[in-house]
Amino acid sequence: MKISPFKIEEWMNRYEAGALYDLTTTCIKPLSLNELLKLAPSADLNEIFNRPLGYGDITGSERLKTAIQSLYTNQEQKNITITHGAIGANQLVFYSLLEKGDEVVCIVPTYQQHYSIPESIGADVKLYFLKEENNWLPDMEELEQIVTSKTKLLCLNNPNNPTGAVIPNWLLEEIVEFAKRKHLWVLSDEVYRGLNMIGNPYSESIADLYERGISVGSMSKTYSLPGLRVGWICAREDLINEINHQRQYNTISVSILDEYFAAVAIENREAIRERNINIMLQGIETFTNWLTAEPLVECVIPNGGTTALVKYKNDMKSRDLCKRLQNRTGVAILPGETLEMEGYVRIGFCAIALKPALDLFSEYLHQ
Repeated sequence: MKISPFKIEEWMNRYEAGALYDLTTTCIKPLSLNELLKLAPSADLNEIFNRPLGYGDITGSERLKTAIQSLYTNQEQKNITITHGAIGANQLVFYSLLEKGDEVVCIVPTYQQHYSIPESIGADVKLYFLKEENNWLPDMEELEQIVTSKTKLLCLNNPNNPTGAVIPNWLLEEIVEFAKRKHLWVLSDEVYRGLNMIGNPYSESIADLYERGISVGSMSKTYSLPGLRVGWICAREDLINEINHQRQYNTISVSILDEYFAAVAIENREAIRERNINIMLQGIETFTNWLTAEPLVECVIPNGGTTALVKYKNDMKSRDLCKRLQNRTGVAILPGETLEMEGYVRIGFCAIALKPALDLFSEYLHQ
């Protein structure tokens, strides 16, 4: 099977480590185990230290599934399976649901997995591009034009990476009604769910709203634990059973150590959320102040997540701009070309030393 180069990951693998200021980051400052345990004072490490390091529960421990179940309103443990991060979750959904010739509509910009894996399977993939003038939110009339009677799956990302747009609940309900009418499956990558900066931090989940809704989550973004390679899929039971069938070939089980600390984190999510929302609000204030003062960029202010998609007023290709910026200043940002969005760059506004990095970016743009 051939698959397109993963442009985001290849760029970050090449440039992130050498950056003096890393604005490519999508994670809020990761927690150490000591920091996690301070936020979870009731955790008993003897429980895990005395446990034999076997395979554990194949589709996920009861404790972790119970914790994940508490993030939803209409789900049971039979609707959940544990995966190797959200990256493993998305892949398993595509492998379990799609066959060659199926039609997929993917809302972009998004994580490249959502369209490159279906393409590698032989699916007919259509890209629906969000528009800045619509605040990076889907337009239902435009979706109506691109979805056909052959479309099997609609892919979306909420909150959105890279734009930070959050689909409001009323629009999610319209998407659900549309999907019912078109008999679509809907995959919603919800790795930033819980990081809304307006209203309820947790958007409604597609799995709770729609029988054919598939929710993907992980520990990386909302819980600041990307080093725990734990994700999950929440969907109706027959699809979870098929996913578990596929899962035997590439996962078997997730580390019981990762599962234990993931469960501890979700059980203490309010303390983690308070910590992370404070970091986000400080970052978005710094970012907004920079936008206001910098005439050579434009951006729709994010309502959630940790990233913003910034349009720059320069004819330079985004790859060239980002390469030269890092060579001259040490500031790493992600070129929009890796997201199919030429003329833009992605900036992680929860990055360490955000203000000096943005000031250096401004100096570079004016030069």
